[in-house]
Amino acid sequence: MKQSGRADSKWLPIALASLVLCNGCSVLPGFNKELPGNRAFIDYWAPDPNSKQPTLAVKDNIDIKGVVTTAGSGFFSQTHKPAEKDAACLAIARRRKVQIVGKTNMTEFAISPSGMNEYFGTPENPLKRNLIPGGSSSGNAIAVASGMADMAFGTDTAGSNRVPAACCGIVGLKTTYGLIPIKGVYPVEPHLDSVGPMGKDIDHTVQGMDLLQDGFAAKYAAAKAAKPTARSIRVGRLKLKSTDPKIDQAIDDALAKTGFQVVELDNSVSDKFEQAKKDGTTVAAAGAWISDGRFEFALGVAARTKSVIQYGQLNFTTGYRSALARRSAWQRTLNDVFAKVDVIALATLQKTPPGLPLLNLRIGIMEAHLLQVQNTVAVNFAGNPALAVPVPLRGARVPLTSLQLIGPRLAEADLLNAGRLIEYAVNK
Repeated sequence: MKQSGRADSKWLPIALASLVLCNGCSVLPGFNKELPGNRAFIDYWAPDPNSKQPTLAVKDNIDIKGVVTTAGSGFFSQTHKPAEKDAACLAIARRRKVQIVGKTNMTEFAISPSGMNEYFGTPENPLKRNLIPGGSSSGNAIAVASGMADMAFGTDTAGSNRVPAACCGIVGLKTTYGLIPIKGVYPVEPHLDSVGPMGKDIDHTVQGMDLLQDGFAAKYAAAKAAKPTARSIRVGRLKLKSTDPKIDQAIDDALAKTGFQVVELDNSVSDKFEQAKKDGTTVAAAGAWISDGRFEFALGVAARTKSVIQYGQLNFTTGYRSALARRSAWQRTLNDVFAKVDVIALATLQKTPPGLPLLNLRIGIMEAHLLQVQNTVAVNFAGNPALAVPVPLRGARVPLTSLQLIGPRLAEADLLNAGRLIEYAVNK
């Protein structure tokens, strides 16, 4: 392997597999508690049919008073006590008496992008059952897509709201770093973690955001009034070389049909995005080691999870600090782009969601693949907000792909307004 400031991405599948296969403890079986039905919820509480309050699902790495926060882990479900109080991000929902209908399934410790879970079972993708649901907020996506909740709160460290939204045909919002309090949320990486809403459409995602930030509905109304049509919105179109041409075409078709002013971004931005993606992946992977390294040899923790933790240790020792040192330069690059355009548009995923492996070796190869095809972590690395919106896709095994919009800091209302215009244009 050549020497660099990080573990070279082409060796990622081999590194993950080797780390697990060399660790005897990692291949020991864990608990087995597969959930019934579509496996969206770890705990489900049926809503009051007579209530007019909306229903909210909560990812199970967010504390709810009196409920064990499993973080998708059988080990935690067996060893942890119920939370003593709600996470801070639930305060508005509690005050408004929203119906919280359950804690949703997720990848263990929120550190894997596939959405697969060996202990609770993998939630079923509503677009096609044999495809991965995407993670780590997989249960959220299935709960919303299946109508079991109007909206959901998830976390996004490297794409964990947007990736499952892209895989399952719903909307996912990654909020500006630091905007929503993360006290009471099980951590992954302190420089990247965020809380955000997911919904079946833009309206429900706006409702979810209004439960996370007081006064957001008014900000969204103001954004709609300021730019009621797409003609006044400048969209910087970012294309990455590895993206499936059918997906790029679907993105271009959606932008053209909506009527935005589209500005092609040059290759220098693409090159810097790719570097930020590598750096963000390094930091996110190291976060798995920082937060969960103590479980590297714990019985009952899935081998898949251990492979990610061990790969995180490799990244922490080889590239973590140098990657963080490049973050401010990437932030300046985005600021320069946003001086010329209002939002940036690109594919959320470079490929359609992969199928569930026929032979589940539990060694993290699927995670390695997803890290390469997702275009999300560079946004977390900068701290900006981003929105994943479904758009039609022709000639593929699924009818939808996902268009990602990136905005300046605190531009959530503007992103959702642009998403509203896209949603209307592609569905009419």
